[in-house]
Amino acid sequence: MHSRPAPISHAVFDTMCGTDATLERFAWLGDGIAAAIWQRDTDEALTVYARPGHHTLSCYLDGGYRTERSGAPRQYGAPLRLCTLPDDHESEWVVRDHLRLLHVYFMPEHFTRRAVLELDREPREITLADRTYFESPGLLRLCQSLVAAPWDGADDLLRANEITHDTLSELLRSQGVVRRAPRPKGGLAPSVRRRLADYIEANLARPVTLGMLAQLACLSEFHLARMFRVSFGMPPSAWIARRRVESACTLLRTSTLPLQQIADLCGYADLSHLGHRFRAAMGTSPRRYRQAMAR
Repeated sequence: MHSRPAPISHAVFDTMCGTDATLERFAWLGDGIAAAIWQRDTDEALTVYARPGHHTLSCYLDGGYRTERSGAPRQYGAPLRLCTLPDDHESEWVVRDHLRLLHVYFMPEHFTRRAVLELDREPREITLADRTYFESPGLLRLCQSLVAAPWDGADDLLRANEITHDTLSELLRSQGVVRRAPRPKGGLAPSVRRRLADYIEANLARPVTLGMLAQLACLSEFHLARMFRVSFGMPPSAWIARRRVESACTLLRTSTLPLQQIADLCGYADLSHLGHRFRAAMGTSPRRYRQAMAR
């Protein structure tokens, strides 16, 4: 039996709990993302994942030399090798001997929400590739940073969360694939989506209303709101609020600007407004976040 952390909604984690694996470390990293380090020592065992409903990144840290995925004969695990398991995948794994690995569990929306800005694609068009035992220096470096980082206090979790979001961006760029389903209907034309995204980025310091966006897209406010949600994965107000927080995070990490100036640049009415919105999104104050990121 495992001593489980808080209730887990990640099916791959639940499957691992039902095996002879030992949970070495676990943490909720914020934003509904979790990480775990597992160890297994077994003569031979079969592990099955069936459409878990979430994405998983797996990084082998030690052993795995005789572990293989059914249907992929003579491909074995090894330290520094990676696997990506999308939410709708099905797989069987024959596990033998010693194995130590890192799992990062995250929902599809965590992965695809950044597609608009980083790939100029709609979130609903992209998914995580199903890949077994591949190498990626960039992803490996981020996984090693996550393993090396402490996951204990609030500041530690903030830094681990930042590493994990960098990992998701790298995954999107290197392991994101277009869904095999027919191109989804509805939503904004790509040129309109780009125009709206660029306008929001250029005007984070100013009030941005639904009417402004509707005029820019040549649509009624009702149709703009509906189609924006389809193409961006969230309503306009939520997208703008998230981009303001993310912009504040970037400035807090990379500059020494006073908090008041950051509030102004990110469109917050005053320091109190910045603090309230930032704490609601990040679980800590802007000042504490800056201090944590500087360590």
